[in-house]
Amino acid sequence: MPPKSDSVEGIVLNFVNEQNRPLNSQNVADALQKFSLKKTAVQKGLDALADSGQISFKEYGKQKIYLARQDQFDIPNGEELEEMKKANSKLQEELAEQKKITSGVESEIKGLQSNLTLEEIRSKEARLQSEVQEMEEKLKKLQSGVILVKPEDKKIIEETFSEKANQWRKRKRMFKELWDNITENSPKDQKEFKEELGLEYDEDVDVNFQPYSEMLASLNKRRKVSR
Repeated sequence: MPPKSDSVEGIVLNFVNEQNRPLNSQNVADALQKFSLKKTAVQKGLDALADSGQISFKEYGKQKIYLARQDQFDIPNGEELEEMKKANSKLQEELAEQKKITSGVESEIKGLQSNLTLEEIRSKEARLQSEVQEMEEKLKKLQSGVILVKPEDKKIIEETFSEKANQWRKRKRMFKELWDNITENSPKDQKEFKEELGLEYDEDVDVNFQPYSEMLASLNKRRKVSR
């Protein structure tokens, strides 16, 4: 007589039949923790089911391996297996097609989401018009000969920029020389070593020295011409 489904033996039997693969008591106990069953109770349930012939078992040394009785399952013959393979292949093709369709729909949705709404377009247009107007006013002032920056202020700004840019360049060179000396014979990967030390290059924070270097060169050239 089969055990009640909510008893320890019933829960264990149902699990073993569902898994239909070799299991030891630890496998079963781990899987049935959600039922608050202790390993001792699970072991007793397995032994009771094995003794009553409701599950099969084999002993390997001190360990017992339990398995669902195979005579309770309908085992397909060769022809049925072939039909199952064909059906599985067809389902796999249908699944791949559905994934393709889903991917296309998701791409279309992303494309629609990236488009601006009418309200956003109007807001952007107003902002751009404001920027254009501001630039036109600045251009008029420049064309009329109005000095927007005092010569003394311009000189201070240029000197400050020149000093900071030169310090930046000098420190980049010093760091490179020091880093090359440290890592020359080091077995560590340079990228991992850099991350381990918490170091960041300019490029890591989206900063490029080249535009500033070109500005510095242009500034120095103007200074030479004006002398």
